[in-house]
Amino acid sequence: MKPIVLDAIPVEEVLRYLGCSKESSAMTALAESCSAELLAAAVPRWLYRVFDLIPAENESGVALAQCGFVLPGADITALLKHCEQAVLLCATLSLGVDNLLRRAQLTDMSRGVVLDSCATAAVEVLCDQVQAEIEVQFPGCYFTMRYSPGYGDLPLTIQKDFLQLLDAPKQIGLCATESCILTPHKSVTAVIGIAKQPINQHKRSCQTCNLRETCAFRKREEYCGL
Repeated sequence: MKPIVLDAIPVEEVLRYLGCSKESSAMTALAESCSAELLAAAVPRWLYRVFDLIPAENESGVALAQCGFVLPGADITALLKHCEQAVLLCATLSLGVDNLLRRAQLTDMSRGVVLDSCATAAVEVLCDQVQAEIEVQFPGCYFTMRYSPGYGDLPLTIQKDFLQLLDAPKQIGLCATESCILTPHKSVTAVIGIAKQPINQHKRSCQTCNLRETCAFRKREEYCGL
């Protein structure tokens, strides 16, 4: 895989995750300081594989032709309806970031919260760069949004098999616990559909989000932007 270097984290995104005003100079300075510290600790790593798609037998979902692995659920079926292929990708900021967050949470909780928001923003930047690298390999094609296990009715329980399919534990040290939590924590798995023709982009919404009952953005009458 081509190395990806994270050289910046959008501070405005960090402040948005924190629910802070962009006009807060003190928080902006803290976010910038934490971003620099986070970037120094991050070791971005990623993997992906492309699979042909076939209908899943006797269940709602989409099967990957080369291996029979099924992406279950009505939501992923709708997302990939007009796609011939799908990318399975994973990306991680690696253990150094987890260790940094753990130390900060023990010694300076406020800084730890800001660092956590920096890490959340950073892993999204990483995924954007990975997706850009993938799209270059498929000129003339069209792509769906990224769709991750745990969103809508695509269950988290596929995480272990998803990672094994990519050989992620061996290749980049990305695993899933028995409760399907990714380790290192600041990591992402996602599916992207590939089509030969323009497709109607599905948009994620609060109604189908698993975090809708506890989402801090909804409590502030805001949206995560996804």
